[in-house]
Amino acid sequence: MNQQKNRFMSNQKIENKRIILILFLFLIVGIAGITIAFVRVEKNTFAARLGIDKQKTTTKTSSINSEAKVEELWSQGNQVLIAAKNNINKLEGIRAYSRENYKQAQAKFMISLENDSNDPETLIYLNNSKAVVQGNEVTIAVSVPIGGNLNVAQEILRGVAQAQNQFNSNQENKNRLLKVIIANDNNNPELAQEIATKFVQEEEIIAVVGHNASDSSIAAAPIYQEGGLVMITPTSSAKSLTEIGNYIYRTTPSTRALADKLAGYIVNTARKTNITICADEQAKASVSFKNDLTWAVYQYGGVVNGVKCNFSAMDFNPTKVPPQAISNGADALVLAPSLRYLDQAIEVARANQQQLPLFGSHTVFKYNTLKQGQMSVNGLVLPVAWYPKSSENSSFVENAQKLWKETGSWRTAMAYDATQVIIQALQSTDSSRQQIQKVIDNPEFVAQGSSESIRFMQNGDRLARGVLVRVEPGERSGTGYDFAYLESN
Repeated sequence: MNQQKNRFMSNQKIENKRIILILFLFLIVGIAGITIAFVRVEKNTFAARLGIDKQKTTTKTSSINSEAKVEELWSQGNQVLIAAKNNINKLEGIRAYSRENYKQAQAKFMISLENDSNDPETLIYLNNSKAVVQGNEVTIAVSVPIGGNLNVAQEILRGVAQAQNQFNSNQENKNRLLKVIIANDNNNPELAQEIATKFVQEEEIIAVVGHNASDSSIAAAPIYQEGGLVMITPTSSAKSLTEIGNYIYRTTPSTRALADKLAGYIVNTARKTNITICADEQAKASVSFKNDLTWAVYQYGGVVNGVKCNFSAMDFNPTKVPPQAISNGADALVLAPSLRYLDQAIEVARANQQQLPLFGSHTVFKYNTLKQGQMSVNGLVLPVAWYPKSSENSSFVENAQKLWKETGSWRTAMAYDATQVIIQALQSTDSSRQQIQKVIDNPEFVAQGSSESIRFMQNGDRLARGVLVRVEPGERSGTGYDFAYLESN
């Protein structure tokens, strides 16, 4: 009897332990579920408290939904466009700006920049806050490809932000500060047209810096021309762009100028006279560079052979390009892709295996060229609009180093120059669109740029030829290779 009782008690204890264990597990799962729900709610509550839709913010930096409203793709400080640079103080600054609490926004943006100084979007918003607080601000706009190419977008924004910050910090300009509206066109021509239409409709905008890709600029330019709004592109080099009208300018040299610079080096310095050119036949700037280089090579006494090398062709095979070029007598290979096909250009360089000397267009001036190309692109020579060593005596490089902890790229310099053109025009006239154009269109107009004076030809092209750089072993980029200033410039 006692044995049965003991056995019963023992079984009961085991059963009780099992029940307790089950209850404990249910409790743990329940707490975990509540915790996850709380975290989700807290995250959403925090985002809502700051007035930011996380999904919308992500959309702005990725592919653009066709139904997205243009208003969601531009900001003067009231919403985030570059989510990759978010922090709590920046978000709180944006929340304050959207509520027209500009002094609080100013304070939050300053703290944000203390934590991340290399954030041009925030620096622009900080200066916008200052301008609005003072009142009587003058407004310009910039359109960049945040979703299409974030690095390029930030390079351009650094130039605009540096010029704005310099102007707004100058005590002589305290009676009227500069405000900048940022838009994301995603390097999409149709979206660029929508943004251009919106810019024209906004009467406070007196001039525009942009767009980036030549295809986008060419699509948007007729809208600016018809609307009487000056557009100055810092990076679009396609020859046909400035033929659209007298409200269209560029601070980067045209493809004709850059191609002439490179052709002279290829034929006269490198002594190469039979050239194969690879280009993207679907991109206007790439085709423009190819055509201008072909003409320039002939002018210098060389020839461009008949090898067809189209990066955007369905049957494009990078491994076939070098042997085809060599069999056609080529002694040099030029890579002139659009940004979309930069990887394919690097594949051609790899397939070349250092057999033919390599040259390139300004589009190849990218970090990925060094990172992915490595030894395959060693010795590659290309023209760019600007290089730090060509501006050693300029305050631009020194100020860029202070602001961004880097000297800046040619895109940064050309965006700075485009903004400087508008600022200089403002010094000479009132802030009406027509007067801005009239001042810039004057043959005597001069503005001080990142490395030299900015002058325009009658067609709106900048009077400049650019400089040459060459890929060489180095440690500055962290890839083992750098773009180095070519002393024979």
